[in-house]
Amino acid sequence: MLADGKILSNLTANQTIHQRFGGVVPELASRDHEKNIVPVVHEALKAAGVDKRQLNAIAFTRGPGLIGSLLVGTSFAKSMALTLNVPIIEVNHMQAHVLAHFIDDPKPAMPFICLTVSGGHTQLVLTSLADADTNVATTETDRKIQMKIIGETFDDAAGEAFDKTAKILGLPYPGGPLIDQYAREGNPLAFNFPHPKIDGLNFSFSGLKTAILYFVRDHIKHDPDFVKKNLNDICASVQHTIVTILLTKLKKAAEEFQINEIAIAGGVSANSGLRKAFVEMGKKENWNTYIPDFQYCTDNAAMIAIAAWFKYLNKDFATQDITPLARYSL
Repeated sequence: MLADGKILSNLTANQTIHQRFGGVVPELASRDHEKNIVPVVHEALKAAGVDKRQLNAIAFTRGPGLIGSLLVGTSFAKSMALTLNVPIIEVNHMQAHVLAHFIDDPKPAMPFICLTVSGGHTQLVLTSLADADTNVATTETDRKIQMKIIGETFDDAAGEAFDKTAKILGLPYPGGPLIDQYAREGNPLAFNFPHPKIDGLNFSFSGLKTAILYFVRDHIKHDPDFVKKNLNDICASVQHTIVTILLTKLKKAAEEFQINEIAIAGGVSANSGLRKAFVEMGKKENWNTYIPDFQYCTDNAAMIAIAAWFKYLNKDFATQDITPLARYSL
């Protein structure tokens, strides 16, 4: 819930049902969305102290994401908006991750580069203010924010590399946070893993995943308890490798575009190793660094609300014939 650019409430219904399957099951995700959306919206209104009849617009995630879950959210938003006779605002999920930096202070100055890392995406996004539609517009609220992908993964995302590594190590889902937890007690230089040689500002993580798989397989042949004995060091070494790959490209982007306003966002930005290394690199490179509050890193309603706020200021509303998109370009 948001009013005048300020978050009033931010509630999340966690889907623990996927843990028993070792990963997200799309059909179960959409069913859980359908079951929880009404009580979550009710509690969000209650926590914000807002009556639904006071709403001026309703925002929803159009994509990218699982189509079943997106259908639930889109249908609910359209129906509620029709009932209340208010406009709807469609939001790109990945744009919302970038704009999560505008929820709290300090906020990045335009232009800035954002490394957006999640389970499904790894992108370097150049964010700036577009030219005003008229010659008289002078404030930021009169101008639209534009985003350009200047680098992205060719194959797997960084978050997927964390989760697949956890699965290889026999850790329960979701494994990314567990790797972060064990890595804190390990030696990041204990084992060496390959860094992909990708030109430009793009990424690749499929080769790293394969290397980790073969590494574990070969060591288990000689010692069945290898993973158990070395879990902390393996996690620390894998995390160090992924973080180094990410920040090397981020540094290259900052140098190429000569920008020192640098941010990270997305679910993987909650990783303590990445956050620490990012801040340290920022000090070394004389960057102004920005990381959203932990609750705004993983998928959440507040980031959708703040992204919608910018559209609301520009009266950028959607129509009732809009449909969700599993793939939705930034």
